[in-house]
Amino acid sequence: MIVLCIVNAIIAYLIGSINFSVIFSKKFAGFDVREKGSGNAGTTNMLRSVGKKAAAITLICDILKGVVAILIAIFLGNLFNAQNRSILVQIAGIAVVVGHTFPVFFGFKGGKGVATSLGILIMSNWEIGLICLAVGVTLIAITKMVSVGSCSAAILFAVLTYFIKDNYIVSEGSGYLAYSIILAVFILFNHRSNIVRILQGKENKISFKKK
Repeated sequence: MIVLCIVNAIIAYLIGSINFSVIFSKKFAGFDVREKGSGNAGTTNMLRSVGKKAAAITLICDILKGVVAILIAIFLGNLFNAQNRSILVQIAGIAVVVGHTFPVFFGFKGGKGVATSLGILIMSNWEIGLICLAVGVTLIAITKMVSVGSCSAAILFAVLTYFIKDNYIVSEGSGYLAYSIILAVFILFNHRSNIVRILQGKENKISFKKK
């Protein structure tokens, strides 16, 4: 089981390390998105620096990274008849987000893991995932700050996991509370500079209107 967990983590990490924002920014705009705007390799900076089309494609691909990592974890668990398959799902979820944030293929400088986390949230528990998505999108629409919606959804994930015990994609084995707390803390850590700017009233806002 230990070897399986390690292999599962490595696969998920490598999937997370495929940084689509860097790939697409170079393809569509001829530059590395990390050299523009906030310097973050994520959807929001893609929107500001490259455009809506590239940002939308990046968002979809980053979400799919989380989905694929979870599906592979389930496949491995079934293939090797693992006893604690939920552990494989949780390891894959954490590893793919770590890979997105610290991608081995791109100098360990990646994004903040929100879109990829959305993919693993929906896969881990569709009910919790959709609630977090709805709350996150609503807060982004109200505040015009992606970081507010992202951080709030991360915290909500941990809270809902404590209360909701059904609809997990794999329920056999360990519970998901520690997993949700680790992911929430990791997302908040990645947004530490955003949180400071929010408290100072200096956080950047997004706009979909053409300038």
